[in-house]
Amino acid sequence: MFARGACGTMFAGLNRMHIPDGFLDAKTAVGTAVFAASGLAVALWHAKRAIVPRKVPLLGLSAAFVFAAQMVNFPVAGGTSGHLVGGVLTAALLGPSAAVIVLTTVLIVQCLAFADGGIMALGANIFNMGIVASVCGWMVYALLVRAIGMRAGVKGRIVAAVVAAWMSTVLAAVVCAGELAASGMVAWRVVFPAMAGVHALIGIGEGVITGLVLAAIGSVRPELLAGDEELRSGAGKGSYQAVMAYGMLAAVGVAVFVAPFASPLPDGLERTAERLGFKVREAGSEAGAPLAEYKLPGVGSPLVATAVAGVLGTITVFGIGLLTARVLVPRKQDI
Repeated sequence: MFARGACGTMFAGLNRMHIPDGFLDAKTAVGTAVFAASGLAVALWHAKRAIVPRKVPLLGLSAAFVFAAQMVNFPVAGGTSGHLVGGVLTAALLGPSAAVIVLTTVLIVQCLAFADGGIMALGANIFNMGIVASVCGWMVYALLVRAIGMRAGVKGRIVAAVVAAWMSTVLAAVVCAGELAASGMVAWRVVFPAMAGVHALIGIGEGVITGLVLAAIGSVRPELLAGDEELRSGAGKGSYQAVMAYGMLAAVGVAVFVAPFASPLPDGLERTAERLGFKVREAGSEAGAPLAEYKLPGVGSPLVATAVAGVLGTITVFGIGLLTARVLVPRKQDI
């Protein structure tokens, strides 16, 4: 949906779903930043009251997994690629407020440390992926679970998450199209069908990955897909230490063994920009980003450079996510 900044050519390096600097005008960038800050403030306030203490460590784990998974672009039809956003996946496990916090953490680290997404466009990226995809996707998920009723169970919740994940991708793409149109980059009647169409395909991948991850979690710890009321009542008592260990192992494994081989095909926004012929007004800067292009400087092998950068990013967002959760919800019981 949102590609990273240009450098020489219109886009350079690994393709991501992030708006680069130069795609939005000042009023749109400021407006989306205000919406993003307001949404994050509400999420922080609500998370402090809503997050089950036993789930606190899972915020760090979710941030780590989402970061690693977002490094992996998968090909879709028409020579386009996409990657997991993870809003619905996180919301289904931790709730919408936690999902906003997790995605915001990931997006800030990606922007500042990896030059992934423009600094001026950071508010828009947080609003689109962190708030629209997470909260709207969770609303669809919650409505579907409620419609299924008591028959939902783990399988029903997974099906609901798959549908909601697909819809969250399309909704975020439509909002991005509106931001491009509001900035005068391209006409709404042109960009809307282009963005919605390509992300309807990318959303299928989002839904499939979301379903597979939730199915894997549900097979070993089904209580993680239960409502928080059930957890508070004592469902699934036990330690989450094994979940944390295996989850971090999986996240680091994705960063090391999968991310370096991500699809080089253009993502949804880049493909749309190519088709519609609009350009970036100014190139995005990578100055000050220590791991720009998702590569560790000074490492000769591009694969190793990407793997090491991915591991560093995964550990960083894990630490920030866990620290944030601990500040919001102090330790009340062991995991």
